[in-house]
Amino acid sequence: MHRQLLIKKLLRYTRNLLIFFFASTLLTVIIYRFMPVYITPLMVIRSVQQIFSGDKPTWKHTWVSFDKISPNLPMAVIASEDNRFAEHNGFDFVEIRKAMKENKTRKRKRGASTISQQTAKNVFLWPKSSWVRKGFEVYFTFLIELFWSKERIMEVYLNSIEMGNGIYGAQATAQIKFGTTAAKLTRGQCALIAATLPNPIRFNSAKPSPYILKRQKQILRLMNLVPKFPPEEKTIRKQQGKNKKTKKEQ
Repeated sequence: MHRQLLIKKLLRYTRNLLIFFFASTLLTVIIYRFMPVYITPLMVIRSVQQIFSGDKPTWKHTWVSFDKISPNLPMAVIASEDNRFAEHNGFDFVEIRKAMKENKTRKRKRGASTISQQTAKNVFLWPKSSWVRKGFEVYFTFLIELFWSKERIMEVYLNSIEMGNGIYGAQATAQIKFGTTAAKLTRGQCALIAATLPNPIRFNSAKPSPYILKRQKQILRLMNLVPKFPPEEKTIRKQQGKNKKTKKEQ
């Protein structure tokens, strides 16, 4: 009898915990569809790591809207990180199959994470890879693909991604590395930033190594081949909507 009561309590506790998890994560994803993301787990973790290593915590981050980011930057990260970003639903199964095949013979395993998966990880999870984190990553990727537009995913990605030691997002990177704003980043600068993303702590886009300069050239070439993002017709419709709104206000 006592055992049955204990099992019932445990099941009820588990049920309530699951309900709370799904409700809270769903609400957070919906809120972040509209609100800027000013803080991420990665920013907090890096600050703690800096404290434990005896350094002063560095946290440079300024949120800017998508229309205040150079259109070259999304093109550069798509060319570098996720060629089929505009087409897939969060998971690029073509790249996953390629990675699985190549990893059978490669010493250094390569991943196939999409920009959507990286955004889910950056905003909701922790950096250290594990099967548990991968499971949560799949869950959050599904949610943001369901509730956010591709443009919103890209906006959050470009504002939250680590781009240097204590540097997060396009605006902070533009100011610190190139002395400009995210809106004024050149095509070449955007390609340099994208080239460093696999390891932004090791590689510096402001002082590129020969390897990064080589990657920059590859990315610049690929930028001419990947589909324009966001699609031109969507940009035109958005601008027409803004023009109508302006006319009404006048």
